[in-house]
Amino acid sequence: MTQDATSAPQSILQLLQGVKTFSTTVFHENKELFAGLASSQSPHTLFITCADSRVSPEMITQSEPGDLFVLRNIGNIVPGYGEMLGGVSSAIEYAVSALGVKQIIICGHSDCGAMKALLDPGKYKVETMPTVASWLRNAQTARAVAEAVGPNEPNERVQHATEQNVLLQLAHLRTHPAVAAKLATGKLVVQGWFYHIPTGTITVFDENTQEAMPLDKAIARFQERVAETV
Repeated sequence: MTQDATSAPQSILQLLQGVKTFSTTVFHENKELFAGLASSQSPHTLFITCADSRVSPEMITQSEPGDLFVLRNIGNIVPGYGEMLGGVSSAIEYAVSALGVKQIIICGHSDCGAMKALLDPGKYKVETMPTVASWLRNAQTARAVAEAVGPNEPNERVQHATEQNVLLQLAHLRTHPAVAAKLATGKLVVQGWFYHIPTGTITVFDENTQEAMPLDKAIARFQERVAETV
């Protein structure tokens, strides 16, 4: 039996034991929270991010169950409305129209495999994954910008492409009718983030200049907005 074959049962056992801990300990310690979520949900944020296992939206934002409506896919991609009507489009429409989320975050991250494949499809054998190849076409504009004005150092190149991809997907997001309508009435905020895995830090893209700004600056800006509404 191969090592991969023997490790699979161990991984499943780990998951099952985790479920047992949740059911017997964590759930009971948070009974009131889960009781309130038993029959309805009212998340305040649609969080769109990569399916990468290293990205944990609830951990990064220190959110509780019920706070985030999470949408994950390869490369945190949002096809423009009408391009690929399916799971992503329907999740966005449902979150905005049915759940009434107040903000949408698109979060890219460092060392993104999707962006590496976008920049160097031959090296990562994208031709052997036709569905992935088709999906990554929704990020080709980010690749074009990154190649035209981005750095040459490999890690910096991937980060620049990831940042450009976040900005591109924000533009795609705004083409969705439900999103456009809420933005027009000021009932929705959209924002782009970049999560740096080695340092655990987030940079936020300025809504107007599209430049990345430190987290503290973004916090100060929104604290001012909150103060204006009090």
